[in-house]
Amino acid sequence: MRRITLPFVLSILIVPALASADVDPRFAKLRDAARPVGSLGSFLENYIGECSDFLAGAECRERAAEFRKEANTSKWYMIINEDQANMLKPGPYDPVRGEYTVNIAPLFAAGGYAVTHGQPRHTDANGNPVVMYVQAKGRVPPGWNAMSISRLFSTRSLRVQVVFTPQGVWALAKKGGGKMYGVKAKVDAIYVTIGRTGEPVALWTSDRK
Repeated sequence: MRRITLPFVLSILIVPALASADVDPRFAKLRDAARPVGSLGSFLENYIGECSDFLAGAECRERAAEFRKEANTSKWYMIINEDQANMLKPGPYDPVRGEYTVNIAPLFAAGGYAVTHGQPRHTDANGNPVVMYVQAKGRVPPGWNAMSISRLFSTRSLRVQVVFTPQGVWALAKKGGGKMYGVKAKVDAIYVTIGRTGEPVALWTSDRK
């Protein structure tokens, strides 16, 4: 898999879920067993607990440790709206088989932190974490073609739903000094839909089934 990077200042906006009769049952099973994140920024701050205040540091670290201990026992669910879903790129299109691919950088950031699938090991020249992309597959709807699919990306029409299981905190050296922090996670599934209608576009699951 090719490595790709995303600006670490990316901010994820969590929005209410839209009910959809077309939701993939594989994703629905994972989503229904997960807890809603609500605000990703608050979740990351509570989980990482970067306690810079010397006087409150010990108490802050203790609260973060308790939050991590409890959070690691659950799967979590979040929705990323169309304006923020810039971790998506169009992949190969196969008109013969009627299939297409969505390339996804599994890095979801807010407030200077991020949830990533696995742990990034280094940064790029701009100081952004480098992650390996995953590929979500979809079937071309009747009457669609390559241009129809490409338009979904160019018009920012796609919404992303994510189920993940946190596994700990990662740290990388920050360009110019200091460190940046994020949450290492197992991303269980990523479901891409048309935001306006909820129609399914592509699904990736960690078990690849």
